[in-house]
Formats: sequence, structure tokens, C-alpha cells
Amino acid sequence: MAENKNISENIEEYLEVLYRNGSNGEQVSTTTLSKDLGIAPGSVTQMLKKLEDLGYIKYTPYKGAVLTHEGMKIAQKITRKHRILEKFLLDVLKVKEENVHEQACEMEHTLSDEAERALCTMLRHPDLCPDNHIIPACNFDFGSCQECFSQKDFDQIMNRKFNLLSVSELTSSTEGTVSFIRGSSELLDEITDLNIKVGSHLTYEYNDNRIGNYYLVTIDDEELNISLEMANNIFIRI
Repeated sequence: MAENKNISENIEEYLEVLYRNGSNGEQVSTTTLSKDLGIAPGSVTQMLKKLEDLGYIKYTPYKGAVLTHEGMKIAQKITRKHRILEKFLLDVLKVKEENVHEQACEMEHTLSDEAERALCTMLRHPDLCPDNHIIPACNFDFGSCQECFSQKDFDQIMNRKFNLLSVSELTSSTEGTVSFIRGSSELLDEITDLNIKVGSHLTYEYNDNRIGNYYLVTIDDEELNISLEMANNIFIRI
């Protein structure tokens, strides 16, 4: 069954900012956190020590913090809810664009996993929020959105035990196993036609492998150019 852990809103905000600035394992400085959160550096340092004690980050004094596996899981979850809510508020409820971010911030902490899943289905598995930032993958244990859609009973859904990043989120040379493909059956068919599937081994060489809106990746020893849309929706286990 999908889990329901109670994490304070303050902790979620910190982890969300850490994820926004360091989703691929980058170290985020105290100065960056202080600026983004509008909180004094001394207070940020105290919270970072607390987050490290909780096992959510690895903190190095005078350098910054990196999300742990558990911290990344929470950060992706709250970031996903925020960005899906932004999409819903703007596209469906027609809330003014300048008000969308603040209202999503207020709603993200109380949106249930079940409601998040329903919003995702209604919005047809969106990959980008209104600011064109990637919406992280859900943490449900499915290989595709079609598998999710076929499971009608939410209480039977299990959580994934590992974290994912889309190809387009990678900011360093990375390799991993394709573990989730998001999107419509049409997009899934296009990806399958390239012989990319759940279980494929993917390698991405950062800097050298971005050509315009295409990404050069190696899938099971075969080099392929994939579109930005595919890169947004192919997720590897990290």
C-alpha cells in the first residue's frame, strides 16, 4: 500500500529546495539555501544539522549539503505534488499565472498520494510544470503509466524502493537501468520502437551528448539519439 509518512512542512520546504538545486547529487551551499528560503544563514545551518541527524542529507560545514536516498525520496515526492498542482491550477482551474506558485506551495503539503495520482491521470501524465521544469516520476511501483492506469484499487498500490531521474535531469555522466517510462501509449510505442524498455541499461555522457533538443544515449551498447520529450519521460534508477 502507498505509504503515508508525516513530515513537517518546514522540512519538506528545505528538501524541496535542495532537490531543485541538486537533484543529481550536487552539493548545495548554505548561501543558496538561505537565499532561496529567505532565511538567515545561521538558521539554515542549524536546520541542516537537524536534517543530517534525521538521515535526510549529508552535510559538510562551509561547503553545503547533499540529499541522501531517503531525503531524495521525500524531496521528489513534494516537488512532484507542487508541480502537478501548478499544472492543474493553471490549465484546469485557470488561476492567474502569477498566483499559481504560491497557491501550489500552500496545497502541496496536504495533497494525498491518492489525489496526486488522480490529478496525474486527469492531466494525462504531464512531464513539465508551467515553468517547464520536469515533474518527477511518481513513487508508485509501476514500469509505465499504463500499468498504473490498469490498477484501479489505490490500496493495492506499492511504493517503489528506489529513486529515479529522467534523462533530461542528468547533470553529470551517469549510467543506470531504465525503470519507468511515463506518458501515453503512443509515446511508449515510439520508445519501444527504439528498443528502449524497462530493464534496458542506459549510459549518458554529460556535456558531449546533448545535440539541440536531442540526447545521445547508449542503450544496451547501441548509440541512439532520443528527443527531448523522450528524455523527459525515460527514468533511470539512481
